[in-house]
Amino acid sequence: MAKDTIRFPRVGIHVSAAGGVDLAPARAREIGCEGFQIFSSSPRQWRQSALDPARAKAMLAHRKEWSLGPLAIHCSYLINLAAADAVIQQRSRMALRGELERARALEAEFLVLHPGVVGGQSESEAGADAASPAAPAGERAAAVQRLLEGIAAAAQGFDWGPVNLLIENTAGGSRLAGDFRELRQILDGLAGLPAAACLDTCHCWVAGYDWSTPERYAQFMQTLEHDLGGKRVRLWHANDTQSGLASRLDRHWHIGEGKLGDAAFRSLLQDPRWSQTAFLAETPVDAPGDEARNVAALKRLRTTA
Repeated sequence: MAKDTIRFPRVGIHVSAAGGVDLAPARAREIGCEGFQIFSSSPRQWRQSALDPARAKAMLAHRKEWSLGPLAIHCSYLINLAAADAVIQQRSRMALRGELERARALEAEFLVLHPGVVGGQSESEAGADAASPAAPAGERAAAVQRLLEGIAAAAQGFDWGPVNLLIENTAGGSRLAGDFRELRQILDGLAGLPAAACLDTCHCWVAGYDWSTPERYAQFMQTLEHDLGGKRVRLWHANDTQSGLASRLDRHWHIGEGKLGDAAFRSLLQDPRWSQTAFLAETPVDAPGDEARNVAALKRLRTTA
């Protein structure tokens, strides 16, 4: 992909790859995306779709023609490499390997992985939009170790190419990495792999991180730098939220129309520290035009006072 020549973040949204991955770039371009995210297979089925090499080649050609990047691929919601259940653990390792191989075939810059839920369930089965209690420290430590071992097993012998594995922060509770310090611990355990962080704005807020005013934003950045390290953040998922601060309820909403509002997004999008870091939305599609409207909102907030 062509290098970014603008001085503010590239923005985009998750788009459908229904009918073939080669159709996704045109959808992204039509709604004003500069970068975009897709699922490479169904996110709610263990059975994974094979990637058509011809369609993968066509997607690469479209991305190059229209200078669309970065491309992020979001892993299946079923994957839970923190699971204690042996069956889910094995299925998750196989599913992650498939995600890695499809991301490599599509020359995606990023593959985004939820770190998982403490316990035996897949994340999807645990209820991704429900508040959950915090797990005991010992159980969390064991879950982190299972996650690290699962990623290492899935990635054994893998040719990474341009692909970077991004561990996404979560809403917290029984989900790993709701706390930046735990996310840092996970990334430290992946030393030697091209691994970094994806931060979701909704997840940050509902996990208890507040940057709703300029003063709180400054403190938020200090906490982020101290507990995680800003240079480890390679991608932002830009999502407003219907849920309250520290609620642990993962409910995305339209940019600027939720609890975060314009000011919080403006602080992030206009911060020079993130000028070369993409912001990709995962907002609801409730009516025709919602995707384009949310992309437009991000473009507006990155430049207006």
